[in-house]
Amino acid sequence: MDTVPRELMILVAGPYRSGTGDDPRKLEANVQAMNEVALKLFRAGHLPVTGEALALPLLETAGSTRPEDAAFQEIFHPVAERLLSRCDAVLRIGGPSEGADRMVAQARAQGKAVYTGLTDVPAAR
Repeated sequence: MDTVPRELMILVAGPYRSGTGDDPRKLEANVQAMNEVALKLFRAGHLPVTGEALALPLLETAGSTRPEDAAFQEIFHPVAERLLSRCDAVLRIGGPSEGADRMVAQARAQGKAVYTGLTDVPAAR
């Protein structure tokens, strides 16, 4: 078994819409929570990514005006699913989230590591 520390590309998966009522301030708070965890992973030597970081600019460019419109359906979850296929692992954060739970299930199905806390993530350096 390889015990040498190495950099992992880790998808940070947490709630985006869950429990927000689609309130823009609550949506932004959820993105911020994922970004804060991503920063900690980066500082620990890993390459963290979020589906939101890629999907939200695309949604704006596509003219999405609200969650669940046609552009949202076309882009939001498919971006995370494509991104997951390139990642080594998933770090699941936050409370209930159907989308984040789907990422965890897909990661497990693909044989990827799933972490439930920052302390579970192996050292990169």
